[in-house]
Amino acid sequence: MIKRRRHTKKKKDLPFIEKHVEEYPQRISKNLYENRHLVLTILGNSSDIITREIDLTFPHQTKAMIIFMDELVDKETVQHYLLDPIINHLHRNEIVDDLNEAATIYKHIMKSITSAELTEIDTINQLLDHLLTGDTILLVDGFELGIAVGSKGGSERSVEPPTTQQVVRGPKDSFTESISVNTALLRKRIKDPNFWLESSTHGRKTKTKVVIAYIHGIVTPGIVEEVKARLEKIDIDSILESGYIEELIQDETYTPFPTILNSERPDTICAGLLEGRVAILVDGTPFVLLVPALFADFFKSSEDYYQRSDIASLIRIIRYISFFLALLTPSVYIALTTFHQEMIPTTLLVSLAAQREGIPFPALIEALIMELTFELLREAGVRLPSTVGSAISIVGALVIGQAAVDAGIVSATMVIVVSLTAISSFVFPNYNLAISVRMLRFLFMILAATFGLFGIFIGLLLLALHLTSLRSFGIPYLSPFAPYISSDQQDAIIRLPRWKLLFRSRLVNQKNTKRSTLRTPKPPENS
Repeated sequence: MIKRRRHTKKKKDLPFIEKHVEEYPQRISKNLYENRHLVLTILGNSSDIITREIDLTFPHQTKAMIIFMDELVDKETVQHYLLDPIINHLHRNEIVDDLNEAATIYKHIMKSITSAELTEIDTINQLLDHLLTGDTILLVDGFELGIAVGSKGGSERSVEPPTTQQVVRGPKDSFTESISVNTALLRKRIKDPNFWLESSTHGRKTKTKVVIAYIHGIVTPGIVEEVKARLEKIDIDSILESGYIEELIQDETYTPFPTILNSERPDTICAGLLEGRVAILVDGTPFVLLVPALFADFFKSSEDYYQRSDIASLIRIIRYISFFLALLTPSVYIALTTFHQEMIPTTLLVSLAAQREGIPFPALIEALIMELTFELLREAGVRLPSTVGSAISIVGALVIGQAAVDAGIVSATMVIVVSLTAISSFVFPNYNLAISVRMLRFLFMILAATFGLFGIFIGLLLLALHLTSLRSFGIPYLSPFAPYISSDQQDAIIRLPRWKLLFRSRLVNQKNTKRSTLRTPKPPENS
């Protein structure tokens, strides 16, 4: 009998370019060509590495070299703020004379570069880090130091209106994939010296820049320290989107409800910062995280604060009603038609019985068929191009629904129930909460088909217990409802007028709770 030998690749057989950057701590060589050869070898002689030699005239002939990654740099910045100053400035006679008297060649090169971002580097690790983030590296023959010149550029998406969180009234700008643009959008709105930003790098391969933002003096220090501690524990090879961070730092993993809020709207994030929350920005994504996030926050929209309080309160009440409709409408229909027919009015019961006379499936199977069909149409509409996605979903729903009723597979009432459920799920301003409701809806349908209304009540009880057990960075998820905080009810379900919103949330903010002083608006005097 032939035994199979498991082939294990030895560490020494690994190609040179697969070594991690941390394996190159050696200093930059004095030899210009050795440095270039080492960098090109580490990066596998990639075609997007651009190198250029420069002849410098000093008291003696000197060579220099610039290295940068194509499409990661702004080439005009390299030309005007690096090459032109070096070539023009260091060839002047007065500079040459000054070199003979005092300063070194390296210091005069530093002085001649007019770029705002200059960093001295002395190891290959530092050189690779700056090179792969879009900086241009300047090396001078005979020196064991290099200069990293800030030249980040390349193709970036401009600031555009939001696509997933649209409002009728409010700012029309949204975050982009550039973290520098995103921080600038926040700075434009919060012009306070206490608005602090702290950056770090995560992902062994991607080295993604992550920035936490908060307002010192308003945020609770414990929340900031908790965010930093959780970010420091992240040990992963790649961070490609803020969803990676969200899943790694959330309090509870096994829950359908989101405990971290994400938004692409700068005004939403600024409002959270002014309430004492912490924002987490990730380079490469337009979605910014906001912590802590409570259950009530997912029913709020930035537009609520741009409308009058009575309009905002009505819309917010409609959202809470939509939550229960999207969650319970199919299960209540199943329970009533299967176990509790006596609760249905006689006329309606006769109509339902006539509709279901030729239906071969029980109410649960009927509901599952329609719900799954609608979920397929919804996902197809999201994945298809925007020009045809909405048309396909609407036409598909109408055609399939009507065809299913005519074929006797489902009843017309079930189509109405599923349609009402789908419309209610679209009311939520946050997409993550809608996904949670879609998942829980199927569980309540099974409970209703098994135990009737009693099963629905048991499901609601278990749901309430689960929600009360959740925390978001130590803050109870259901606050200010559980625990009940009377002062925080001013902006929970209904929103009081702006002049009555005196305090920030007491659980989220425990350091600086006072927002404004009480000012009762006075009617204008008659002329």
